[in-house]
Amino acid sequence: MQLITCPHCGPREEVEFHYGAAAGVAYPGQPADLDDAAWARYLFSRPNPKGALTERWCHSAGCRQWFTVQRDTVTYAIVPTPSEETAR
Repeated sequence: MQLITCPHCGPREEVEFHYGAAAGVAYPGQPADLDDAAWARYLFSRPNPKGALTERWCHSAGCRQWFTVQRDTVTYAIVPTPSEETAR
């Protein structure tokens, strides 16, 4: 079992969390101007690097707050990002 550290509740087992998505994916500036292919790229194409990836997670079985972590996709090691922002 992997431990994820919630910035609000501390270390908890991974089953308490829900993966949100890759962090930092910008919403299209002019969404009405996008064709279907561009929308598909925005909705379904996400980074999948071998190494560090910044992600959004929700502590769904705890405080229900969103936070940002950096996860290594090879080792699964998770570290909080320096500027842990909660969702608005």
